[in-house]
Amino acid sequence: MFKKQIINLIESPIFPDFLLRFIIRKLLKSRLKIEYSLVKNELSSLLKFKENLNNFDIALATTDANEQHYENPTELFQIFMGSHLKYSSCFWNKKIKKLNDAEELMIKMTIKRAQISHNQNILELGCGWGSMSLWIAKNYPSSQITAVSNSSVQKDYIDSFNYPNLTVITSDMNDFSTNHKFDRIISIEMFEHMRNWNKLLKNISTWLNVNGFLFIHIFTHKNLSYLLNGKEKINWMSENFFKEGMFPSQYLLPVCDDHLITKKMWHVNGKHYAKTLRAWLDNFDKNKKDVYAIFEKYNSSEKSSTLFCRWRIFFIACEELFGFRKGEEWFVTHYLLEKR
Repeated sequence: MFKKQIINLIESPIFPDFLLRFIIRKLLKSRLKIEYSLVKNELSSLLKFKENLNNFDIALATTDANEQHYENPTELFQIFMGSHLKYSSCFWNKKIKKLNDAEELMIKMTIKRAQISHNQNILELGCGWGSMSLWIAKNYPSSQITAVSNSSVQKDYIDSFNYPNLTVITSDMNDFSTNHKFDRIISIEMFEHMRNWNKLLKNISTWLNVNGFLFIHIFTHKNLSYLLNGKEKINWMSENFFKEGMFPSQYLLPVCDDHLITKKMWHVNGKHYAKTLRAWLDNFDKNKKDVYAIFEKYNSSEKSSTLFCRWRIFFIACEELFGFRKGEEWFVTHYLLEKR
């Protein structure tokens, strides 16, 4: 009961941001202390975590993930994201001042690192609102792109662009299969929502051409891998935004090497994601009336107020996490993998 009262207070409009940020930083320190206390040997813990993932389906709680995020109306995300609707980390440099430009810079970086080119068959897994697939379809018209999302809302949005070289499939990753072979397979911030990586990577290896590459963009911790499964004392993130998700170590994917091996890795400092989240928060706040109008189409005024506060907490919590210790604790990692 006491915990519920605390959460209700934090989710109210009167709770100040400075205090929320203070609490989040304390929780981050506490989380690290707890997780590190469970690790006696980093390599053995990593391998044990990897083996434990094999006990699950490829993905868990896929319906919850849609309800928490992806089946919300596109208009909501158009309010706070940039023009490409990139629902993942952007990249900022000294010249970049606008979210649209930061989205574009990360897209171009991904294109280069994934070695996307003309006349390729490309598969994107977990395509979101199509920031990558739409870019490729427009700029590489001789390439054929298949984009997979578990959201009908996202499919409808991408289909509205009517690119003849882009096909969108709505499917749960537990069920998705294809007989086609691809030169490039891309996954941007999807693996964190998956559970049985070995099984998924095995499937991907059968879809990849002999000389093809898999490019993966995920958020990671520098050493730790842990699940967000609602078992910790405060499970607000799991309950509201990241049901059955995980935070993998940056080294987890390279040891999941039964079917694909890591050819290259790139570290993207967490401050880039923190700045992205701050931009989302600013846009959310600037367009508060429009956000409320969307929420109130489906909810009471009281519920809409709670939802608005929850989304703000989500942005702030994630901003604090990726900005923690100068972005060197939690961050984004890029990987390029090839077949064994």
